[in-house]
Amino acid sequence: MTSITKRSVAALVGGALAAGGLAVAGVAALGPEAAEASSHREAPLISGQPEYDTTDVYAFVSPDKADTTTLIANFLPFQDPAGGPNFYKFAEDAQYDVRIDSDGDAREDLIYRWTFKDHVRNEDTFLYNTGPVTSLDDKDLNFFQTYDIELIKLRHGKAVERTKVADDLVVAPSNVGKASMPDYKTLRDEAIRKVYGGVTAFAGQADDPFFADLRVFDLLYGGDLSEVGNDTLKGYNVQSLALQVPTDQLRESHEQPVIGIWSTTQRADAYGDYAQVSRLGMPLVNEVVNPRKDKDKFNASKPKDDAQFLDNVDDPELPKLIEGIFKIKAPDAPRKDLEQVFLTGVPELNQVDGVKASEMLRLNTSIKPTHKPKRLGVLDGDNAGFPNGRRLTDDVLDIALQVVEGELLDQKNDLGDAVDANDQKFESYFPYVALPNSGSDVKTATKSAAAATDGRTLLNGGSGIVTTTTEDNNTLLATSAAAGGAAVLLLAVGLTWRRRRRRLVRVHTRRH
Repeated sequence: MTSITKRSVAALVGGALAAGGLAVAGVAALGPEAAEASSHREAPLISGQPEYDTTDVYAFVSPDKADTTTLIANFLPFQDPAGGPNFYKFAEDAQYDVRIDSDGDAREDLIYRWTFKDHVRNEDTFLYNTGPVTSLDDKDLNFFQTYDIELIKLRHGKAVERTKVADDLVVAPSNVGKASMPDYKTLRDEAIRKVYGGVTAFAGQADDPFFADLRVFDLLYGGDLSEVGNDTLKGYNVQSLALQVPTDQLRESHEQPVIGIWSTTQRADAYGDYAQVSRLGMPLVNEVVNPRKDKDKFNASKPKDDAQFLDNVDDPELPKLIEGIFKIKAPDAPRKDLEQVFLTGVPELNQVDGVKASEMLRLNTSIKPTHKPKRLGVLDGDNAGFPNGRRLTDDVLDIALQVVEGELLDQKNDLGDAVDANDQKFESYFPYVALPNSGSDVKTATKSAAAATDGRTLLNGGSGIVTTTTEDNNTLLATSAAAGGAAVLLLAVGLTWRRRRRRLVRVHTRRH
């Protein structure tokens, strides 16, 4: 260990934190499809239900509209942009919720609830779109979704008022590629809508804003330590729900400005009854703090019952693993510092008087946003950042790792995964998440381009030169919908003719 630099160790354990930090033997060269990051595939049951899986929750005072608060919840992790022809969508049998506790009693006072409906214009084609899509109401967008938002106000855990905030809004589609969606930003902008109560809403695909290096499992078993710092989430998309809400509608009062935020997903069973299958507030809690036996239980639980997970916070496993592998001393239990970060909020920052310990993001909405956010947030003197809420630019993995290793107990450290920012620049206006990666930007694009210069193309199977024009490509897309129906008809006629011919042959054979 003496030959390994502290920064290298930091990168290794940082990746272990991102990936769950629980499997320290028998794992090599994990690909992103099998890894866990932030809350991507964090529990056994939800990993098999990606449409219901919350990846991350963000809450921050809007940097360009300081009298509003932006809430973002992302779902369906590790979307390959070229994953067609059935591209990505929200589930029709789900309720997607963002829940707000405005008084610190560990019960939601507000719920924003999204529900979705699928629409298909032409069932006789396999295509997601039948031509270039230039607007959300373009008839060439063959598959699309619409959604409603309901605001539910509660008292003592019981619903007392329901309001339809949004009705039949169109979801921004998957970014199929440049030929299909030549100006995707226009589609994104059309999907940003003003709705009831001065709220702004967005639903659609986005670049995954979480950034981390997950390749370190391979490095842990003898790889080149200089390879750290690669953003494994680069190139992947998520489904994003975002609201920008006047802050006074969320907080209890100016005197009590702290709100708690978490998301849940409920899935309908065969009888139409909904059961909670996903829950997420603070990042990394259900990956690293909770052991495997509690992960599914946590996803079905409520914050008011979080006392059952207290031991996991007070005596976490990760510092012990780091001490065992890298000989960095684990802070002594019980970890009251972690209780503040994960369960109560930090005194004089985002803790409500009389707060009931429970896991959720906590945001002090009275702290104004900064135009130069620091990636380490509160640890670097930027009180507008994590763990006071969570901004897109906050490096939560490095922050959480440093805190777990005792930063708040004066055990100063510089641990981190060497990935300090997202690979794509975030937008300066709502919904702030970056545009989704395009299906045109597949990882083999460079190799394909090289093949094309050698005379090999899709149309000749790589055997010679065939050229096509832009007009040819547009004609192909424009005629595909009609061709889909015609193909079905021709197939039916062909099968009928073939069966009839076989019958005639059998009759002829019997006669002779």
